[in-house]
Amino acid sequence: MSSTEMTVSPVAGALGADVHGVNLSEPMGDNLFKAVNDALLEHQVLFFHDQEITPDQQIGFAKRFGDIHYHPYISGMPDHPEIVEIIKTESESKNFGGSWHSDQMFNRCPAKLTMLYAKEVPEAGGDTLFASMYAAHDALSDGMRKMLGELHTFNVGDRFKNQGGKTRREVMTGTSSMRLKDPDPDQDTEAVHPTLRTHPETGRKALYIGGHTHRFDELTDEESEGLLDYLRKYSVRPEFTCRFRWKRNSLALWDNRCTQHFAVNDYAGKRRVMHRITIAGDATF
Repeated sequence: MSSTEMTVSPVAGALGADVHGVNLSEPMGDNLFKAVNDALLEHQVLFFHDQEITPDQQIGFAKRFGDIHYHPYISGMPDHPEIVEIIKTESESKNFGGSWHSDQMFNRCPAKLTMLYAKEVPEAGGDTLFASMYAAHDALSDGMRKMLGELHTFNVGDRFKNQGGKTRREVMTGTSSMRLKDPDPDQDTEAVHPTLRTHPETGRKALYIGGHTHRFDELTDEESEGLLDYLRKYSVRPEFTCRFRWKRNSLALWDNRCTQHFAVNDYAGKRRVMHRITIAGDATF
């Protein structure tokens, strides 16, 4: 399949595009891969439909973008450790990823991309929202950009304030079918990043905050909270977002360097199973 057969259709003004004419179960030539990567850099999140792929094929596609990142708190599938199986059963009330965030911000080199493949989805509900941090940055006033350009965020992987300081294991045990684990001693679980991040490939500035952001590194908790609360709400204004309705065999690919996402938990009593791979990133600047 050549890049000339691929079509890309934007789904919203800020970000997101449907990709057609690409079969992810087939080997991808360099020209087609470049077209996919260029589309991702332009639209920030891509949606592929009706893709019947095996775990090995999903891993192969992911590795075209870089090395696999392994989650420090969740084990991968026994036969495919590169893939985290995200499961919410009919009896569970909490979901995974149910707050606005950018993946692995608590890592010194946060995840570059995330790839999520739908294995089982409810008939309705379980959508994912995405927000463009390019758009959020560009809509800031000059004065706010100047101030934020001098600040860095302190990000944590566990014991979040909004969970009362409880650990991930305390929050998720008994309510989740995920394979929990404790991080290795040498894995990053806290990290400092610039609040305004420069994308290493596009050179564009993005507002870089998310659910892992605990406070500003230069400020106290009390000084940080008011500004962080404003930015959390501001960064996901409707005009910065798009929404994806999953169907079985859909695949979404998004750029964590310039987006946030939110898994909507509105399908009580229904089962949802997704296969997630994250691609390792680089240091922020």
